[in-house]
Amino acid sequence: MLKVGIVGVGQFGQNHARILNKSTKCNFKGLYDKDKKRAEEISSKLNVKSFKDFDSLLYEIDVLFIVVTTISHFELAERALKKGIHVFIEKPITETLQQAEDLIKLAEEKNLKIQVGHIERFNPVIIEVEDKIKNPIFMECHRIAPFTPRGTDIPVVLELMIHDIDLILSFMESKVKHISASGAGVMTKSIDIANARIEFEDGAVANITASRISMKRSRQLRIFQKDGYFSIDFQNKSVKHIKKSKNLYKVLPKIMMGKYENIDTKDVIDIIEVIAADREKDALTIELESFIHAVEANINPVVDGRAGTRALKVALKIVEEINKKR
Repeated sequence: MLKVGIVGVGQFGQNHARILNKSTKCNFKGLYDKDKKRAEEISSKLNVKSFKDFDSLLYEIDVLFIVVTTISHFELAERALKKGIHVFIEKPITETLQQAEDLIKLAEEKNLKIQVGHIERFNPVIIEVEDKIKNPIFMECHRIAPFTPRGTDIPVVLELMIHDIDLILSFMESKVKHISASGAGVMTKSIDIANARIEFEDGAVANITASRISMKRSRQLRIFQKDGYFSIDFQNKSVKHIKKSKNLYKVLPKIMMGKYENIDTKDVIDIIEVIAADREKDALTIELESFIHAVEANINPVVDGRAGTRALKVALKIVEEINKKR
């Protein structure tokens, strides 16, 4: 059984530690956090070992989970990879594209795995519909949340929007052609609200909005394709598949003639509730255990280093476009 450990047990990292500790898929050896008081608090809560330094943790494990601020991703991942340890890195993969490429090269040289924490790929509703999404024409995403200090060390594009960027890129076979964006800093000096339009070479378009200064929390995605569209609510784990009604042919002649009397919505479209098989399963648990399986089976992780780098490249371009206007 793989020996795993975690560096970073802050607000988000403690959830990783809790899941890894109770998982039957690995042997959780313990944690490290530079905040000694926090490390002791979580290790006591979970009844696991708190390592005195990062190198001591690396000596004991096969797989490292990195859940710290983005600025430290590269240094910690590089040190782990050089010691022959597979790494899971919370998104974004690194601060810069060069850092990401360097990690990928190092991992390939040592035959090690990298997975990036784009958790929405493991949301049960995405798993349920991903094979039904074919050649999207238009995608619209809204990911908004109330303000909290956590994550404000980076722009909202890299904190929240990058989830939807990764999803969109995973659905598309076509390459990105053009990106335009606008945004503003309201509560911080960074970008707190942003909107981006991504155009692809095949003509498809994605319109993405992210905010960390909203009054409510909402995470929604709509994907339009030739046979209908999917309306996905990540928060409520619900999906509606809207498509042409099977009875459309019966009323189509009337519509073509401009005779709309006695034609109901259900005569034109079918609204199908898509129920995810593992709707109640926790996406973070699926994500972490997916990486453990990838290492054990020696297969490519679902969101490998190259996928994380593609998302980072688009996100950094969006930040660049916004900053040109600020």
